[in-house]
Amino acid sequence: MSRAIGLIEFRTVSKGVTAADEMVKTSNVDLLEAETVCPGKYIALIAGELSAVKASVDAAVKKYPEELIDSMVLGNPHESIFPAIYGATRVEDISALGILETYDVASILVAADTAAKTAIVDLIELRIAKGMCGKSYMFLTGEVAAVTAAIETAKAGISDRGMFLDSSVIAHPDEKICKTVL
Repeated sequence: MSRAIGLIEFRTVSKGVTAADEMVKTSNVDLLEAETVCPGKYIALIAGELSAVKASVDAAVKKYPEELIDSMVLGNPHESIFPAIYGATRVEDISALGILETYDVASILVAADTAAKTAIVDLIELRIAKGMCGKSYMFLTGEVAAVTAAIETAKAGISDRGMFLDSSVIAHPDEKICKTVL
């Protein structure tokens, strides 16, 4: 069994809280985050053994499908996802800055994991729907070619779900931009 993370995203707070409760009652999982995000949606992020996370997410999705926006289960997530979610990543040198935006939270987590596993890049920040009207984005850095490959692969991985919004790669961003956005 491997470690995993799972997420549910609901249109309403009431169903989101109820679904999160269902998740933690279904299996032995850790509730990492459970909160209201813009514009009045609710997310719950859990971690645990893959089978437990899958069972918890499946239970919430099956029981409350009417208000569900999206869900995901990610086995063996890249270790850099957690510091990026909490804004704890410290990066000294920004050779290239990659930015990818999605319409939802589940897609940004999948995209970040894909990007981090594609090339030698550092995830800097994952902004999950807070102050973004439900959209999410990520910042990552590395060499220009690595950042480009990571962004393109992540983009391709979520485009089929219809949740990709936009992306950019800035080679050698100006120091003023780095100080402002990071």
